[in-house]
Amino acid sequence: MKLLLKTLLWVCLFITSEIAMGQSLAVSEENTLTFEEYLGYVKMHHPLMKQAELTLKMGEATLLKARGGFDPNIEVDYDRKKFKGIEYFDQLNATFNIPTWYGVEFKANFEENTGQFLDPSLTVPEDGLYSAGVSFSLAQGLLINDRMASLKKARFFREQTKADRDLLVNNLLFEASKAYFDWIEATNEQNIYANFLSNASTRLNAIERSVAVGEKAAIDITEARIILQNRQLNLEAARLKKRKAALVASNFLWLNDVPLQIQEEVSPVLPPLAVVENSLFIEGITNIDAVVASHPKLKSLDAKIEGLTVDRALKRNKLLPKLDLQYNFLSQEYDQLDSFNTANYKAFVNFSLPLFLRKERGDVKLANLKLNDVTFERTSTSLALQNKIEATQAEISSLAKQTDLIDNIVKDYVALVNAEERKFSLGESSLFLINSREQKLIDAQLKENELLLKNLLATAHMYNALGIVEPSIN
Repeated sequence: MKLLLKTLLWVCLFITSEIAMGQSLAVSEENTLTFEEYLGYVKMHHPLMKQAELTLKMGEATLLKARGGFDPNIEVDYDRKKFKGIEYFDQLNATFNIPTWYGVEFKANFEENTGQFLDPSLTVPEDGLYSAGVSFSLAQGLLINDRMASLKKARFFREQTKADRDLLVNNLLFEASKAYFDWIEATNEQNIYANFLSNASTRLNAIERSVAVGEKAAIDITEARIILQNRQLNLEAARLKKRKAALVASNFLWLNDVPLQIQEEVSPVLPPLAVVENSLFIEGITNIDAVVASHPKLKSLDAKIEGLTVDRALKRNKLLPKLDLQYNFLSQEYDQLDSFNTANYKAFVNFSLPLFLRKERGDVKLANLKLNDVTFERTSTSLALQNKIEATQAEISSLAKQTDLIDNIVKDYVALVNAEERKFSLGESSLFLINSREQKLIDAQLKENELLLKNLLATAHMYNALGIVEPSIN
């Protein structure tokens, strides 16, 4: 009777162990949040996505501001003085100005001046005086000037903000993916400890029955209880780790500007590698060099270099002397074009040149230093990206081999534990050996879980290293 009871107990224990160790780490479809749904929330509602768009709008606003330097403008000056019934002067000067690209400005002007004490040089016909002319620079400011440089730099700054926006989005999705994978790893770890806690509980109950019928020593209950308590301790630590990982992942979940929090009953779903690659837009990429060449970090630095090149050209242009010319045709009849002729004109010439040019030469040196600094940064960044991509490719290849090895190791440990269970049921083993074998299996499954998530994380690292952005954003 005792032998029959003993055999039945250990057969039940063996069947329970087989079921527990063969359970999948996947959770049910209810109360789950898939990787695709998770990233969908991040892309649609995370504040940093909106902040990224603000970065782009700053570049567009800067460009609009620079274009304003070429807007036509109207100026009206009116000055009058009257004292004790005497009109000293009454002056009206209206100007319409059209700036153009190469430092040339077209002007149309109307003057009407009266008064007893008017400056004789300001005397005009009774109906006013019209003028049409042009002003331009022959040296400094002809090929490049502040207005031209501002517009060119604004265009490059817009490209820089676009690249910075792409980089911000890329980093956000990478960090969100990393948080989700950490959550999966902690969840799987909890499931592993929960499975083996069930084993330890079943084993303790079986040993207590064996001790009750005199088949086992009472000290075996103590050993089994210690193992159960260790499993409970590990499970509690795993639960805490999962909760903390879920809260970190919650940092990336928003809905209509309201932060969301992942509840304890919600679990992640382990995504296939193909789903991760598709969600992060790296599926089917073959030409790595072409992707690296369009990396947003490099594009941002290229735009910055172009802007500094324009700034240096402007500073060099400041070394030239100033030679500004202005010529206006005069007429008192604006509606008759033939009345504007070279016989009636007003001209202006201005020339200036600093003797030492110390300020201008200093500006050129500073511009060269800034340009060299960013050029060196661009070179080192390009090399760092290449090395990072190669390292990630090597990591992905190595992790694939490690995963195959750990899968086989886990299978072998499962076989060892099952064999030890059979031997123990026949009285040919000990509780110590079973626990030792089982601990090795736990360690192997934890390592398998770690490598599984490292594979997914390496894919996210590749996405981050390549600087890929969702096509619809561009």
